[in-house]
Amino acid sequence: MTTDPLDRSITAWEAEASALDASDPIGAYRELFVGSDSSVVYFDGNSLGRPPRASLDRLDAFVREEWGGRLIRGWDESWMQLPFTIGDAIGRAAIGAAAGQTVVGDSTTVLLYKAVRAAFDAQQAADPARVEIVVDRDNFPTDRYIVDGIARERGGRVRWIDVDTTAGVDGAGLRAAVGPETAVVLLSHVAYRSGYLADAASLTAIAHDAGALIVWDLCHSAGSVPVQADEWAFDVAVGCTYKYLNGGPGSPAFLYVAQRLQGRLTQPIQGWMGAADVFAMGPDYRAAEGMRRFVSGTPPITGMLAMQDTIGMIEKVGIEAVRVKSVALTEFAVRIADAELGPLGVTVASPRDPAERGGHVTLSHPAMREVTAALWAQDVIPDYRDPDGLRIGLAPLSTSFAETARGMARVADAVRAVR
Repeated sequence: MTTDPLDRSITAWEAEASALDASDPIGAYRELFVGSDSSVVYFDGNSLGRPPRASLDRLDAFVREEWGGRLIRGWDESWMQLPFTIGDAIGRAAIGAAAGQTVVGDSTTVLLYKAVRAAFDAQQAADPARVEIVVDRDNFPTDRYIVDGIARERGGRVRWIDVDTTAGVDGAGLRAAVGPETAVVLLSHVAYRSGYLADAASLTAIAHDAGALIVWDLCHSAGSVPVQADEWAFDVAVGCTYKYLNGGPGSPAFLYVAQRLQGRLTQPIQGWMGAADVFAMGPDYRAAEGMRRFVSGTPPITGMLAMQDTIGMIEKVGIEAVRVKSVALTEFAVRIADAELGPLGVTVASPRDPAERGGHVTLSHPAMREVTAALWAQDVIPDYRDPDGLRIGLAPLSTSFAETARGMARVADAVRAVR
């Protein structure tokens, strides 16, 4: 009886994975997540992270002791400040932001609207000739839809950047798009489709040189890729918390506004929680100082509880260590893809250079929609993105090399089955 060459090669990958896991300095954190001891291969941590085990106790204690015990007194005792407390923690642990510049609340879509609209209005007030919002055609749909809507709403126009869908916006592309009519630039730090990691510092400088404000979408980088919002002179940034921050389905997003701009920007959704005196409830709206002015309605307190556990982990190990693990995982996945999937006609549709790649890898093949469906039925969970892309999302704190090797073997099996 002979052994299939693929079986031999997969065994070799599994042996390498075992060695990598044994030497992984943050590998023990995987055990802190619900489901890490199951047979499920989870390749979608870049869309929805696994829940931390500690969140079970945190949520239970909140319902029993704070909500159930303190009732409405909780607002005065801690809840009113919680969006800012957690925001500052995200700033410290994940995005390189000093205190007083980050708040949690609203969905990513609502916060992106607030951010782009506020930046556009401020630019228009200073210079009516600045009527363009710059965005790339391969940005996440919400980003593009919001820009299009704000341009029509405010009498502006969209300046589109065409990009390679296996990469993203680079310096040359942005320089060609910005100029004296540019009001705002909206870019993603990590491209949702390809995983391309933009040079945020240099692109921010290019936007500023053109007199524009820049809004960064950090949804696919916060908690996986180091960000230095203050050092890189970000103006405004928005990121979600249900991916690498493990906040849970629909957990609220965060908003960063640089200190120097907080008094200049007027957010467009005036609600009672953003007023200077929340409980005065007077006839006129007067915006609060600082980040409170960017809050609109009642904060979603229960939705922002779970993310605290992962934020604490990131702060403990350091975002640089998380990034080292992320690079190692994606490099491992790319090597397996080249060796085992390349001969099956699968190509890597993500940057090869890890310095230009975030926390996920996209594999391209005409049958990937069917492959994804087949894998889900086998408890191997990637996701699919047009055109023909299967995304392998590897959350550094909760994903092992062994899980990655097992999953890639099943991807190879599924591709062979549908060819």
